[in-house]
Amino acid sequence: MSAAMAGSTTAAPERADISAWLAVAAGSLGALMATLDISIVNSSLPTIQGEIGATGTEGTWIATAYLVAEIIIIPLSGWLERLFGLRSFLLIAVSLFTAFSVLCGISTNLTMMIIGRVGQGFTGGALVPTAMTIIATRLPRSQQPIGNAMFGVTAIIGPLLGPLIGGWLTENVSWHYAFFINIPVGMLLIALLLTTMAHRRPDWEELWGADWRGIVGMALGLGGLTIVLEEGQREQWFQSSAIVQMSIVTAVGFGLLLAGQIFAKRPVIKLRLLLDRQFGAVALMGLVIGMMIYGTSYVIPQFLSAIAGYNALQSGKIVLLSGIPSMLLMPFTPLLMRYLDIRIAVAIGLAIMAASCMVDTVLTSQSVGHDFVESQLLRGVGVIMGFLFLNQAAIASVPARDAGDAAGLFNAVRNLGGSLALAGIATIQDQRNWFHSRRLEEAMSANSDAVQAYVASLSQSLGGQEAGLRSLAGTIQREALVMTFNDIFWMLGVGIIAVIPLVLFLRPLPHGRPVVMH
Repeated sequence: MSAAMAGSTTAAPERADISAWLAVAAGSLGALMATLDISIVNSSLPTIQGEIGATGTEGTWIATAYLVAEIIIIPLSGWLERLFGLRSFLLIAVSLFTAFSVLCGISTNLTMMIIGRVGQGFTGGALVPTAMTIIATRLPRSQQPIGNAMFGVTAIIGPLLGPLIGGWLTENVSWHYAFFINIPVGMLLIALLLTTMAHRRPDWEELWGADWRGIVGMALGLGGLTIVLEEGQREQWFQSSAIVQMSIVTAVGFGLLLAGQIFAKRPVIKLRLLLDRQFGAVALMGLVIGMMIYGTSYVIPQFLSAIAGYNALQSGKIVLLSGIPSMLLMPFTPLLMRYLDIRIAVAIGLAIMAASCMVDTVLTSQSVGHDFVESQLLRGVGVIMGFLFLNQAAIASVPARDAGDAAGLFNAVRNLGGSLALAGIATIQDQRNWFHSRRLEEAMSANSDAVQAYVASLSQSLGGQEAGLRSLAGTIQREALVMTFNDIFWMLGVGIIAVIPLVLFLRPLPHGRPVVMH
């Protein structure tokens, strides 16, 4: 959602015509394409890393770069929409998104891939809030719930469908086509936008009134913070001059963003909304849920690939499981929102999400895909119960004039949670894997009769003591990695449990308010 949506006063007809519905379909398709590409690389990441020469830690940038860029562009969408006009803005976004997708598909090294993913994030992120603008401005209020349901399906199913499509293409065609698939979709979107939406001349005066301090500050602050979190562990944190420099860039960026809040007539993002008790609670819960959603959709394929030996397609099918309850419950969400107290709904949703993470804390080196079925189904129920209600609370907790800013800030915070999760997981994985490896080694005394007998057995079966010792080292690394994944799921679960008390700050949703999904 953007400010344009909140402030639109266009009188929509009683019943929308075919052109309006095609415009809504175009907006939903664009949002689906953008949300799908957040996670389309998750299942095929090991394959991509191998072909472009990236390490496991560096590979997280392929996922993180998209999210960071999307975080920056979402709050800017309302301003860019006013600047270029809705149709022109969407045409620019779709065209560039398709071009950057091609760049990702032809990438031969990590630098090319990251540039392409950043470009995808900047342009794809604009497609999500503008889809809600189309629904609000092209459909009458009586038909908006249908449009919202269409969009809600894309918002939830996109990140889940990504690993499956990416995995299938990787296994049956090539990982390159996980990006090339956006070409025909982009061409269809451009055709729909040209035929269903009216052109408006750009308003170049918006350039002079923009909060440039906030725009530059947000880019520097969020970008720098992500780089520090991603690279800190590998670069030994503040022992590295590069990390020190990026920390300074981060501080300067956030300083500029705060200056924009004080001096700009219209800040790029209204951070003061976070001072509202209810909206601040909603934002914090959204941050943690974003960490859980994007963190688990990243970790599960990595576990299945490294421990269970799953290919990209098999991993994608497991990730998609959480979409089943989401799809089944989606038609009932307007009814739930009408009769179920938001505090109860969000508390139940958060508790179910926490339980889904805790179920995954007892994984072993023998765990395979079916061991994630229960947790994935629970996760899908929790997201519907908690996250969609929080969407409504984000809008209801602020005055109508700030609804667009609240939606943009809430979406940015959710994606920020995902970015922090991916960056944090890379650091935690390095630290905890090293810790568990050392603890396992310490527990295995070289003088132990049991250890010597085990090594002797391995040496005999593998044809030599050296081969036996390598096998033992591999077993230790495998068990340490499993324990590390369990730690990550435990941390995500504890994080969700910690924010459950914040539901006490929520107020019941006002009756008669249209359901909004974004």
